[in-house]
Amino acid sequence: MIHVPLFVLAATVSGAMTGGRLRDQVPVARNFLVAVFEWFGDLGLFCGRLIRAALAPPYEFGELLRQCDAIGSKSLPLVALAGAATGVVLSLQTRYSLIRFGAKAFLPAVIVFSIIKESGPIITGLIVSGRVGAGIGAELGSMKVTEQIDAMEASAVDPFKFLVSTRVIACILMLPLLTVASNFCGICMGWVANTLAEPISLRLFIEDGFKSMNFSDFLPPTLKTAVFGLIIGIVSCFQGMRTTGGTEGVGRSANSSVVLSSLFVILADVVLVRLILTVWG
Repeated sequence: MIHVPLFVLAATVSGAMTGGRLRDQVPVARNFLVAVFEWFGDLGLFCGRLIRAALAPPYEFGELLRQCDAIGSKSLPLVALAGAATGVVLSLQTRYSLIRFGAKAFLPAVIVFSIIKESGPIITGLIVSGRVGAGIGAELGSMKVTEQIDAMEASAVDPFKFLVSTRVIACILMLPLLTVASNFCGICMGWVANTLAEPISLRLFIEDGFKSMNFSDFLPPTLKTAVFGLIIGIVSCFQGMRTTGGTEGVGRSANSSVVLSSLFVILADVVLVRLILTVWG
């Protein structure tokens, strides 16, 4: 009788089980990669049809204005509140850090630079991706499962022109304006928080904050939010237009619209920050 050491037997069994698990995982990973490539391929086709619909007349200016109001005006209170909270937190946090290093005089400049160059744009993008992304995904998803979009096509109305292009263009136009509002609220509340700790006039705070800032420091970070708007509009409309499965599918579309648009906004911000630093130095 051949005696096999216990650890050898255990290693053999473990290796067999591990190999089995790995073999089971290979089809799962392959299917996942195929699904990812199919998603991006469908997104590319969707963008091509969207571009054709947006450029070809007639143009839906009335629906565009309505979407600008729904995306811009109704997002303004939430964006302003988020910007104001950001300004207060930056003022409180940076104040004690600068005092520790003996650089309290740079507090206004640090607040202004931090808000305008990064905090304001990225927070605005994430706030809008949460509110607008979920709304667009749920709205278009509901229209898709109730066959309203099919009815529009049967009535010779292009849903890409009336529903998709107007929402995407509205997102592109409204994001920079919302970013300006967020920056304004953040700087004002940063001054208020600083004044409560050590009184300083608003004029002096603004002068010290913008003394070393050029127009090129303000323009690129603000305009990059138009790219955020493009991402939010395309991803949300794409997820909404491919909804299946009734009301449960509408919920999945709204959820995936928020998650994917927020993820792509963060990734785009990394790329755009590097591009801005390369171009404008």
